Amino acid sequence: MKATDLGLPDGIRACLFDLDGVLTQTAKVHAAAWKEMFDVYLRERARSYGEPYVPFDPVGDYDTYVDGKPRADGTRSFLASRGIVLPEGKPDDRPGAETVEGLSNRKNEIVLRRMRDDGVQAYDGSVRYVRTARDAGLRRAVVSSSANCRDVLVAAGIEDLFEVRVDGLTAQRDRLAGKPEPDMYFAAARALAMAPGQCAVFEDALAGVAAGRAGGFGFVVGVDRVGQAAELTAHGADVVVTDLAELQGQS
Repeated sequence: MKATDLGLPDGIRACLFDLDGVLTQTAKVHAAAWKEMFDVYLRERARSYGEPYVPFDPVGDYDTYVDGKPRADGTRSFLASRGIVLPEGKPDDRPGAETVEGLSNRKNEIVLRRMRDDGVQAYDGSVRYVRTARDAGLRRAVVSSSANCRDVLVAAGIEDLFEVRVDGLTAQRDRLAGKPEPDMYFAAARALAMAPGQCAVFEDALAGVAAGRAGGFGFVVGVDRVGQAAELTAHGADVVVTDLAELQGQS
């Protein structure tokens, strides 16, 4: 089997997969956690300042400001969209403290609770695709902004399918810029001893697709789980599918 049998251009030797929304059904969990955290904060702020309360939109706000980004970047980006500037705080700030780090920590607390209560499911089509890529001899990495990446892979039972993991912890340790910058994808390519042009990027987030395009990767696959095919294409996807299984047999 060749890369072209997986819907990829000839010359692709490695696949770099985002986690949430591409491999696992956790994007909705993250969106719900962001909404729960921000709505509490926005409601309290509106009460304190006598402002109208406008809740977080788990589709529009999530896709535009937080999806695919490191947690603190997402918090900062959404707050800026509302004209709110908070102190950065410190990584060990109390969850819910009125700082970027405090709100980010509260979001993480919520998402971990939701995953613990509800479990983590992988997309069957994605798992089959990754296994086929492995059997075809393609190298495989997970590239996720989440600091909980390994826990999610283990909970979904798919950790063994990947040779390399570049996640939020890696980014913090190695001081890698988060998506939409391509640094994390570059790190994964280096770890697999591949040039960017030899790698395909698989992303459902607009920021992730933009990172794949900005890095000059060989092929960028947009995975449309929420009806944003046009936006994924506009951000640089070479092809957009609703499930990775659709790629098999394409050439």
